[in-house]
Amino acid sequence: QVRLTESGGGLVQAGDSLRLSCAALGGTLDNYGMGWFRQAPEKEREFVASIDWNGGTTDYKDSVKGRFTISRDNTKRTVWLQMNNLRTEDTAVYYCARHGHYSSSPYAYGYDTWGQGTQVTVSE
Repeated sequence: QVRLTESGGGLVQAGDSLRLSCAALGGTLDNYGMGWFRQAPEKEREFVASIDWNGGTTDYKDSVKGRFTISRDNTKRTVWLQMNNLRTEDTAVYYCARHGHYSSSPYAYGYDTWGQGTQVTVSE
């Protein structure tokens, strides 16, 4: 059973950058799309970014386009989310997830394996 572990979160100031990592243990990511979601306090979990099995197709939430970049290296079983020019509204717990298919989607119900999350806090 694959386990996903996120890392790289922290406390930063607005305008700073962070790079989140999602590592797979006990399984492969090779044939699966991957996604990043986030959940702020008292808000629903929302889609942030996704990438298909070979990195050929990516998708982003409108508010992060041009600031965030999702990427992957299947040989390292790792997916990253590079976050630049962070804003206070980006504050949330960030989760990576493995899709049940080689493609990906912005809908959480398509993802069958989730990490435990990593906290990102952006201050003024």
